[in-house]
Amino acid sequence: MTKKYDFLIIGAGPAGMTAAIYASRAGLKTAMIESGAPGGKLLKTNEISNWPGITSEPGSQLAMDMFQHSTSFGAVYEYGKVVEIKADSLDPTSEKQVLCEDGTIFQAPAVLVATGTRERLMNIPGEAQNIGRGISYCAVCDGAFFRDQEVAVIGGGNASLEEAVYLTNFASKVSILMRREVFRADQIAIDAAKANPKIEIIQNVIPTEILDDGKHVNGLKIMDVKTKEEQTLSVSGIFPYIGADPVTGFLKSLDVLDQQGYMVVNSSMETKVPLLYGAGDVCQKGLRQVVTAVNDGAIAAQDAFHKLKA
Repeated sequence: MTKKYDFLIIGAGPAGMTAAIYASRAGLKTAMIESGAPGGKLLKTNEISNWPGITSEPGSQLAMDMFQHSTSFGAVYEYGKVVEIKADSLDPTSEKQVLCEDGTIFQAPAVLVATGTRERLMNIPGEAQNIGRGISYCAVCDGAFFRDQEVAVIGGGNASLEEAVYLTNFASKVSILMRREVFRADQIAIDAAKANPKIEIIQNVIPTEILDDGKHVNGLKIMDVKTKEEQTLSVSGIFPYIGADPVTGFLKSLDVLDQQGYMVVNSSMETKVPLLYGAGDVCQKGLRQVVTAVNDGAIAAQDAFHKLKA
């Protein structure tokens, strides 16, 4: 099956949904292709407090509002897992082909990739078999399963501290484990974590092994990076927030990625392949936030509109 559009957006997070608004309002026949629920990382964020005009709102609510807006001007939501993009880097007017896992082919002269990033694994013994059995990468999704239990959060950035505070709504104790002594987070997040009586911050340690009883996580081995001493924490839940990698495997044949796999784009969010754009966390950039993602999506859609209508 082949479906044709003017503008295809791969990914329905904040960047993709914003691009859908701008492109469809401008009159482009637009579709968003998404393999999961719309919203991206908003769905995994308990509280958004840095979106201008809204002091505080659940991430899921903002995602729902954005999705409703993104389709209000005619943009279509298509389900699909993209496995490859075929594009002629020398002919800017040629149709690009977006191939999906189920065999569906989408065609459009302009394509925006807004697939974001995927959480990085710890790569330690016991991790793979315990994902979903005590290991979770989404506190909002799974926090309630750990009511009155002890859990550990891995990482010292904004996500780890904010989600640790959220987990105190359920867990009896939350241990934040940091490799270093320096936080990589905003001061407001640091202050909130330090002030919470249910949170213990353990610095200069790394996780080395996840323990289980055959059905569920029941412990975590950690090692002091300075003394090499080991200890075991009795925890039922483990929430790693140690970074993420871009979801760009389907672009490897197009030479538009840097060494880390992020898309390289210009100020119009366009790659070296004409009318192939990147937006949001998937791009090579310094700040990955909702506000920067929507900025990217708007710029890309507007640039595509002008070039398609020229």
